[in-house]
Amino acid sequence: MQRITTLLAACCAPAALAAQATGATEVWRLAGTTLPVAQALSTGGGSALWNPAQRPPTGRASVCFEIIQTPAAVGATGVLVVGRIRVSPVGELGLVYGSMGISDLVRTTSSPSQDSGSIPFYAQFVAANWTVTKRGTTLGATLGVQDVRFDEIRAQRAAFDIGATQMLPGAIRIAAAAHVFAPLAAGDASHVVYGGVERRMWRGAMWRGSGPVSVIARYGVALGHGFNADHHVGVGLDVGGQLLVDVQMAREGGYGGAGWRGSAGVRIRIGRYRVSYARDAGLSDIGSAYRVGLEAQIK
Repeated sequence: MQRITTLLAACCAPAALAAQATGATEVWRLAGTTLPVAQALSTGGGSALWNPAQRPPTGRASVCFEIIQTPAAVGATGVLVVGRIRVSPVGELGLVYGSMGISDLVRTTSSPSQDSGSIPFYAQFVAANWTVTKRGTTLGATLGVQDVRFDEIRAQRAAFDIGATQMLPGAIRIAAAAHVFAPLAAGDASHVVYGGVERRMWRGAMWRGSGPVSVIARYGVALGHGFNADHHVGVGLDVGGQLLVDVQMAREGGYGGAGWRGSAGVRIRIGRYRVSYARDAGLSDIGSAYRVGLEAQIK
């Protein structure tokens, strides 16, 4: 994957804040490779990290915990925790926490540090989230700070994310989100804009007693992040809201060209709980990254 190459280049660059920020951004994008839905259209669980405009929880509140694991060749692991609660008439308030790090970065003989052991490299994100839904429109915003450490360098950057989703006639949903890390600068790789549209292509019963089944087509785009735009094309299957299966192909832009990557995921609802599992296709003999999550609705 081209972005893995970018990540490794950033980690191996001289200890500089610019390289550190780029590496942290690429770590978060590694987490996004497990999404089987375009970022702007992703819903549930830790999706507030990509689009803060999430529909209200079905209960009074919701809590989600997700674990992310990349291939051993990359060595990145992460965790996402999202909690939301309804606060009438304000809407929904929540907390978002994410942490991604890379292990097994080994010091070389030219390292400026005399410390032994591996090089610490991680990016943490903590933020407050707000959403409000009026009829078919959902607006959301997230305000927080990212803490990044690469070896002996450590820095914090403020972050502000906004998002919106809109339901339209004809079972169409459009969504957009923007992630802005201070300072604001054109072409900064840490800034990104997401967009997407989905349409329900068919609704009916696939078998007797299956309940309503929907087939959904999706398209998404990510741009403004310092290189060519990413394009996502996918399809989803919703079986009565109890089983959701999503598959997509993503054409990722890169510094040296574009490449294709696939991903798939499944979500199962059991009472007040939703269990999810997703992974990418594991291209270039590197192996697959995967994400496992558990979301609970609190009445």
